[in-house]
Amino acid sequence: MDSAVDPNCVAPNSSQTQDKGLALLKYVLIGVIFGIVFVKAEIISWFRIQEMFRFQSFHMYGVIGSAIVTGIISIQLIKRLNIKSIHGETINIPTKVFKKGQLIGGFIFGLGWAITGACPGPLFAQIGSGYTVILVTLFFRFGRNLGVWKI
Repeated sequence: MDSAVDPNCVAPNSSQTQDKGLALLKYVLIGVIFGIVFVKAEIISWFRIQEMFRFQSFHMYGVIGSAIVTGIISIQLIKRLNIKSIHGETINIPTKVFKKGQLIGGFIFGLGWAITGACPGPLFAQIGSGYTVILVTLFFRFGRNLGVWKI
């Protein structure tokens, strides 16, 4: 195991190769494409999020459900077919242990999501789409991080 990997991290990046310089541009491109898909699918829409929490529309539940199914299928394919990473390295998926804090944290996350109408995931896509009120959520997101890391 690499000495630079934090032993307390439950999902360390064990890749032996590191992208540098222009090689990192591919991640920016994927992020931009992902953001465009979020905007076009109305996943970042405050109204869609509120519809979901008011049980008025199936749209967001369909998106979340299809993401869960895609994730389950992908993980099973990686495990059963021993699929390697893009660099040819073995992908190791550790067994997860359930902790009650995950339930409490999930509840708090969902409550914040329902109140603000802004999930931290598409936050930057919302800002890029002109939803400037989301800057408040961004402020609290960074404030939370400062509190977590005691900076």
